[in-house]
This record gives sequence, structure tokens and C-alpha cells, in this order.
Amino acid sequence: MARYRGPKQKVARRFKEPIFGPSKALERKPYPPGQHGRNRRRRESEYAVQLKEKQKAKYTYGLLERQFKNLFDKATRKQGVTGENLLRFLEARLDNVVFRLGIARTRRQARQFVTHGHIMVNGEPVNIPSYELQADDIVAVRPKSRQLEVIKDNIERQRRNYAWMEMDRNEMKGRFIALPEREEIPENIDEQLIVELYSK
Repeated sequence: MARYRGPKQKVARRFKEPIFGPSKALERKPYPPGQHGRNRRRRESEYAVQLKEKQKAKYTYGLLERQFKNLFDKATRKQGVTGENLLRFLEARLDNVVFRLGIARTRRQARQFVTHGHIMVNGEPVNIPSYELQADDIVAVRPKSRQLEVIKDNIERQRRNYAWMEMDRNEMKGRFIALPEREEIPENIDEQLIVELYSK
């Protein structure tokens, strides 16, 4: 299954944001990687800014180029604002919801839990990270996997709540209430730049 396997902290430093989770490397070196990272003063072109925003969104949600483009095309066909539709579709992915519910510590870990068969949707095992959730879908940890220490620790530590989903920590399951509104999504992504890039 295709996914980004390269260095995470270099990517986080390039965007100056901890997109893969808390990063000590980013605290120590809050400038882009590479020989000229610290002294880079060159003004970025409009295209470079747009491309950077698209790359940031791709890395944040763990998608490769073809997946991301297909999702953008789907967002374009749907009624409403294309950029907002794109982010809402990204938030509805199963791996992202597993991360948001606190079952996994990171999206990478959530993807692993899904592919290894630890997650069920509406009582059925689902091992496809890109599975798109619908309103009122129930996401739960499989009964056989509820004793895994890593999952129990993650759920114990998770204290964030999101308006578009609810979590029952005792039952280790959550409900995807509906697609989120743009203002509810906490990711620092300027979706309009992505729309402009693909519109060229």
C-alpha cells in the first residue's frame, strides 16, 4: 500500500509546522532543512506558495499525489465550495477519524491500526484507510484488539473533543455525526491556494 516513507522531521521543518505531531527537531531548528535553510531569504513565487500548501495538506493527511488529485476532483463535482469540500472529505477518511477519536496517537498509527484489522465500522471489520465515513457511522475497536496496551493508552490520554464526532471511551467506540464545517477543522491549511493551483 503506497504511502510516504521518507524523513518526517525534514518535512515538518520545511513547512515550519509539526504536521506529524510534536517535534523536538522543529523546536531546535525552526528553519527549513538543507545547506541554505537558515539563510534563505528568496521571495517565493505565487506558484511555489500554492504548491507548498498542497504538499502540506498531502503530508498532513498522509495521501500521495494521485489519491489527493482524485479527492480534489470529487470535491469539484460536489455542490458547494471546492476547498471546503476537499477538507471535509479528508476529515471523513477512516484513518483520520480513528486519529481524531484518540484511538491512535498519529494518523500514521491510525492507518496501521486500520490495515491490521483492529477497526470496525458499523460492526464490520474495515481495513481500508481511505474508507469514506457517512453520517452516523459507528467506528469501534475490534473486541479482540481492546486489550492492546497501545490502544488503551491512547484512549486514556485523548482529551480532545470535536463537534462532528463523539467518543465513548469505555466502549472504545465513536460516532461520526456528520461532515465538519470548515471553521471546526483545526488544521492550518489554506484550501483556497490548493484550488488556485489545480485551476491553472
